[in-house]
Amino acid sequence: MATNWSEVEKIVRTAEERGTVGVTIVAPDGERWSHNGSQQFKAASCVKIPLMIEIYRQVDRGERKLDDGFVLRDDEKAVGSGVMLHLHDGIELTVNDLLYLMISISDNTATNVLIDMAGMEDVNAVMRELEMTGSNLGRKMKGRPAIAGEVENLATSDDYVAVVEAILDGTAASAASCEAMTAMLEKQANTRRISRYLPEDDQIRWGTKTGSIKGVTNDAGFVMTSEGRLVIAVFCDGLPDQHIGEQVIGDLTRAALKATGLVEPLYTS
Repeated sequence: MATNWSEVEKIVRTAEERGTVGVTIVAPDGERWSHNGSQQFKAASCVKIPLMIEIYRQVDRGERKLDDGFVLRDDEKAVGSGVMLHLHDGIELTVNDLLYLMISISDNTATNVLIDMAGMEDVNAVMRELEMTGSNLGRKMKGRPAIAGEVENLATSDDYVAVVEAILDGTAASAASCEAMTAMLEKQANTRRISRYLPEDDQIRWGTKTGSIKGVTNDAGFVMTSEGRLVIAVFCDGLPDQHIGEQVIGDLTRAALKATGLVEPLYTS
């Protein structure tokens, strides 16, 4: 029996009275639902997922190790989200530390250092290999949308569902690296989007990568239970503020969880 996506559709219609939403959902049985799935949105920090993949591929190739050291210089600090901007010059971290900071709290300084390590062209090559045809990494993190003369980082919800699936299926890199990346996504600190209405239950696993700049609220990730997994990516543009965007993402995920029967979601947050 086909999934009844009517509640998901209703939430999208209501949200698009004030902005634009792109959403792609893959149900536990593989059924797919999408709205504006191939439309390009500003990626914001969701672009950190394919960047993470290229770093782990470098580890797989023996080009670097997760415990390689890095010493922070003041001129490497980036504005926007994160904590490294406020740490002292000369602090030593590891590649694994940088990955953790990039994924868990979306640290922009950590991200820009990892872009230098990975190589922007190589990250884009990973995207092409993973058939992320509507997405790119065009510039470093600056805590704002692109301005004249800059290439914006773009994304589609179809692409970001595909890249999350590649990690979960163990095809984005080696099996060990994909397991590590899944665990890294599970360290996401923002619980107001995809995970907003998940019960606190040790049997429920979830992981995501959020993205936020002015006018943009995104999240891409997964929810797994003993009944299967849901993969979802939501990109919101032009909504009145980030709180509304987070509510939309939470509501869409809750409706998808309910429709697929994966888990009984909460109705308070």
